[in-house]
Amino acid sequence: MIKSSILIYLLIRPLPAKHFSLGLFSSIIYRHFLIMKNIYLKFLETQPSHPGLVIATVMESQGSTPQKPGSSALFDGKGLLSGTVGGGVVEGRVQEFALRSSLTKESGYLHFSLSKDTSHKEDAICGGKTSVLVDANPDNHISVFKAISKSISENTPGVLITMMTIIRETKVLINRYWMTQRIKPPIPVEFMEKIEPEVMSMLSSAGSEDIRKMELSIPGEEPSSIFFLELLLPPEHLVIAGAGHIGKVVSHLGKMLDFEVTVIDDRNEFANKDNLPDADHIIVRDIGEAMQEIEKNSNTYIVIVTRGHSNDAEALKPCLGSDARYIGMIGSRAKTAKLHNNFVRNNWATEEQWSRIFTPIGLEIGSVTVEEIAISIAAQLVLVRNSNV
Repeated sequence: MIKSSILIYLLIRPLPAKHFSLGLFSSIIYRHFLIMKNIYLKFLETQPSHPGLVIATVMESQGSTPQKPGSSALFDGKGLLSGTVGGGVVEGRVQEFALRSSLTKESGYLHFSLSKDTSHKEDAICGGKTSVLVDANPDNHISVFKAISKSISENTPGVLITMMTIIRETKVLINRYWMTQRIKPPIPVEFMEKIEPEVMSMLSSAGSEDIRKMELSIPGEEPSSIFFLELLLPPEHLVIAGAGHIGKVVSHLGKMLDFEVTVIDDRNEFANKDNLPDADHIIVRDIGEAMQEIEKNSNTYIVIVTRGHSNDAEALKPCLGSDARYIGMIGSRAKTAKLHNNFVRNNWATEEQWSRIFTPIGLEIGSVTVEEIAISIAAQLVLVRNSNV
């Protein structure tokens, strides 16, 4: 529990496919839970003012590694702008390659051994292996990234299909496609027959399998093309009822953890952009009424930290029985026990519904200050988000 809170605290700081025939097929599944901002959307935000951008993405890993598949970083001609592919030696070498690629426009697929028995002492980090795809020409895929942005804004998950063709050693050619339940990209039929079932499987189990590797090759020869299928999901929605001291800090931490943050309060002096600079949406309205209209699905996390028992109750009522992934309410054990009795006695909640509420809210780390309480709440949000239940 304490480790989780410390982690939160530290956070404050193309080759045409038609040229190939179908042969050997293999699929490798990786599990990874994204906690960083979608790097492709970050690219769209940054691209107008930063020419020569390069995107690096961890595509494969074995054993213990600093980052898992899906972890990405954005570089320009001067260095790292956003994200990470692992830090330390790996990120340093990826950055060196990215700086050259920004000038040469040659993409690459880099492999790193982090074995403890490596001859390079600086590499003795984790004991695993990792491979990073460096895309030196993301401008070629702007239309794909814009399609991703549109789908995500419509709360639609999809799969980014990256086709990598190895030219020599680390040099590769990259094609990208975007696929959702409704959008089918222009991939040749012989490839789509293998790719589509994998994509649909990923979309049906969104949140668990994040990257799949498929090798499509010419019979009797080494794999000529590798396809990486990367599941991209809309950001989880963090709804904070209460814009007081704790709500403000939770809003800040939530944004750092890449939630889409909405804060609700009926007080103009608290529910404003000056007080809540990190909130994506601020609603100034009766809290109970506003909570009734908030969409609550498996992508919704609700934190109730209002200024009093009655406001907590009004915020909580519309949440009970919903599909929200997380419902947490602040309060002492005595206060929550009293609310529990009132809700059950008045038939506002069943025992089963009440059992889904995280209250008292947050991980037990001996929190005292506002900041410590907010950190315990944020740590619990991460714990729930990264669990399989």
